[in-house]
Amino acid sequence: MENFRKVRSEEAPAGDGDEGGSPSSGPFADLAPGAVHMRVKEGSKIRNLLAFATASMAQPATRAIVFSGCGRATTKTVTCAEILKRRLAGLHQVTRLRYRSVREVWQSLPPGPTRGQTPEDPAASLSVLKNVPSLAILLSKDALDPLQLGYQPPNLNPGPSSPPTVSTSKRSLGESAAGESTAKRSQPEPGAENEDPTA
Repeated sequence: MENFRKVRSEEAPAGDGDEGGSPSSGPFADLAPGAVHMRVKEGSKIRNLLAFATASMAQPATRAIVFSGCGRATTKTVTCAEILKRRLAGLHQVTRLRYRSVREVWQSLPPGPTRGQTPEDPAASLSVLKNVPSLAILLSKDALDPLQLGYQPPNLNPGPSSPPTVSTSKRSLGESAAGESTAKRSQPEPGAENEDPTA
């Protein structure tokens, strides 16, 4: 594709893989009107998304939030939902995965020094239809139907982000060596009685 450049990308009409009706309604058609919809994009900053999501969920009128992203933004979508679940305990989750059809239009680059001009020949363009994964995660303060696909109950005992460490009475080699060296440093050297200890 080095001889082509992408002109535009557009969402293709909804096909068989689209669940939940029109693309604007999303996979959660039965949401309350006050639900917040966060569209995560590839260039979105996680801290900005989470600042808005946390402030929105702090309001008593907001009962649900949906994080949605497609393509390269799916990992960032999961990250946002998991961080929000850790910040706000007791959230019910439903995850939906579907595919969106995206049509990309490419035009061939003319040979020679006139690369800035677009060709007038319509046969010089190429249209590619891609199926891109799309992920939508619903987090709700209210209880959801546990029998629906993709349901995860709330984690009632949210732990720390790192696994707990088990303390043992044995020291590792690095700890014992470090302990001995600090003990040796704290003892004055012979013949150093006359020196200033602050120097």
